[in-house]
Amino acid sequence: MLPSPSRTENLRTLWPWLPLWGVLALAAIFAHGPMPLYSTRTLAVAWEMWNQHHFLVPYINGAPYSEKAPLLFWLIHAGWFAFGVSDVWPRVLEVIFGGAELVLVSVLARRLFPQRAWMASATPWALAALSFAFLFGLQIMYDVLLAVWTLAALVCLVPTAGRTAPRWVWFGVCIGLGLLTKGPVMLLHVVFPWLLGPLWSDHARAHRGAWYGRGVLAVLLGLAMLLAWALPAGFAGGEAYRHRLFFSQTAARVIHGVETAEPLQSHARPVLWYVAMLPALLFPFIAWPRVWVALGALRRPFEPGLRFALAWVVPTFIVFSLVRGKQPYYLLPEFGGAMLLICAAIAVLRDRRPRLAGTAWLGTWPLGVGGIAFGVLLFVLPNLVAGNYLHGEWPDAAAPLSRYFALIFVLLGALLLLRGRGELRRLATAGLIGTFALNALFTLTLWPRYDLAPTAHWLGEAQRAGQAIGYLGNYEGQFHFAGRLTQPITELRGEGELETFAQTHPQAIIVEHPEKLSAQAREYALIAQPFRSSWTVTWRAATLVALRRGETPPRPTVAPRIYGADDSAPGRTP
Repeated sequence: MLPSPSRTENLRTLWPWLPLWGVLALAAIFAHGPMPLYSTRTLAVAWEMWNQHHFLVPYINGAPYSEKAPLLFWLIHAGWFAFGVSDVWPRVLEVIFGGAELVLVSVLARRLFPQRAWMASATPWALAALSFAFLFGLQIMYDVLLAVWTLAALVCLVPTAGRTAPRWVWFGVCIGLGLLTKGPVMLLHVVFPWLLGPLWSDHARAHRGAWYGRGVLAVLLGLAMLLAWALPAGFAGGEAYRHRLFFSQTAARVIHGVETAEPLQSHARPVLWYVAMLPALLFPFIAWPRVWVALGALRRPFEPGLRFALAWVVPTFIVFSLVRGKQPYYLLPEFGGAMLLICAAIAVLRDRRPRLAGTAWLGTWPLGVGGIAFGVLLFVLPNLVAGNYLHGEWPDAAAPLSRYFALIFVLLGALLLLRGRGELRRLATAGLIGTFALNALFTLTLWPRYDLAPTAHWLGEAQRAGQAIGYLGNYEGQFHFAGRLTQPITELRGEGELETFAQTHPQAIIVEHPEKLSAQAREYALIAQPFRSSWTVTWRAATLVALRRGETPPRPTVAPRIYGADDSAPGRTP
């Protein structure tokens, strides 16, 4: 039996990747405001629960919200109770989740590969390098927390230096916390390493009955934790909420790929969609030749840690591919397993085929060349835009600042062209800094097209003045938290509902999303701002109805507040 690592050795493995990642993550997540519609929707639910004291049943826009369990909202509320209501604590919370994920994957690697000390530091470096995981970690969402509970549950399942039997009670508790984070999907992330335990665990092979019997009890413990919330919440939320919570919501995702009852929220994708998404999900490792050669060179017998990673990642990937509803972040809990597999394959290649592992062409040179090429593109981008060789939202916005960022990517590319020890560490550092630089470029250029705070604050003032608010289309809660709205926004579909709402509330306000800012909006709207590739325009209800009828409404006494246009005008109050 191997000696257990000391506390000093454990802390040493955290340096320097955890401080580097933490500083960059904090700087990136506070570079701009919460992103619509992911972060703003989560904050809207947490705010409505907090404001209306609905701590058992999540609510959004005045209706029970059955799509998610409440643990993330409760954690947000805990910070608000201690520090006050703001978006600071939820963002710090996401960074804490991301750091915990890196620490847990390091612990898992140490336990699975006790003979390979390199794995405990290499695996979190690799996970930190994933661009998609870093950028998605900037969203106030459920999946990073779900990844934490997945890794924690699997840590409880694998042996330690002093104990071969799993910690079944803690395994069940972590399953329960995952279920309270995102519902039954938690089971898909942990079930295969348990069911396939005899393939990788000596203890499971020697005690099959206890392995499966106690595992079933642990799963039942987790389900009991979920039901302890879901049963009273189902009765408190009403019959429709109860039916969605227990039956239709999960089934709709699996069978039809629908996130909610709204057709616009369909996430149905073909079976091979995740395969096509792998280049984006696994960047930059997808362009590192050493990864492909190491995975291709794997031969039996596989050591237990490798068998664990395969038993976790492969069947989970297949099942999620078969489920019709797909989003890129659904696989976020498996990123740790993918990095375990990649790092283990590299370690095995070094041991079994050292001559091949030392070949220069397996290095990070493709990424280095790519980084330099991207830097050159950023440097010449202003000339390409000025010469009308490139058109689009991103080139036009980035051109004035692109040359300042060009040097960063040229230097990162040069770093990746270096050879010698520390190749993975250089790749992770370049990946982290490069992703951080892209986020900074987005903040300085495109963020005003995503920042709905001006409209949200205006709507908050209007609602506090007693004005009703309507929304043409499907409202996702994007104004509720920033505007501190306390009443629902009425969703309107079609001209008939619009006219009825305007007649019922003559002084009401209507929000719509036209593709372009019309001349009428410039003259009659209350406030208008760009949003993504379209606009968000706020009107007086009577004004909008008159314009839709072809009538001429009274001219406004104060000029509209228009953002993102050359003819910006001073603001007005509701």
